[in-house]
Amino acid sequence: MDYLDQMSASMGLKGMINIVVVLVFIGVSWWALQELKLEMMLRRPKSAQAKMLQILLSIALGYQIARFVIDYLEWSTWFSGMF
Repeated sequence: MDYLDQMSASMGLKGMINIVVVLVFIGVSWWALQELKLEMMLRRPKSAQAKMLQILLSIALGYQIARFVIDYLEWSTWFSGMF
């Protein structure tokens, strides 16, 4: 039973780290998208819909970058089994 508790705690920690990484990269994406001149492509750049678009773009971009980083770190741990 001790092994199951240890594995559960490990999975919980990994889940928490993944959530933090995703939220950090969503924030970084939001910050980076602030420099993009979306008003040139939007009819009403100050509208609620324009802000929602910016939020959705931040979430989509941040999540994809975070998944790449998380996957890359996981893949790099697989190398320890080779040597």
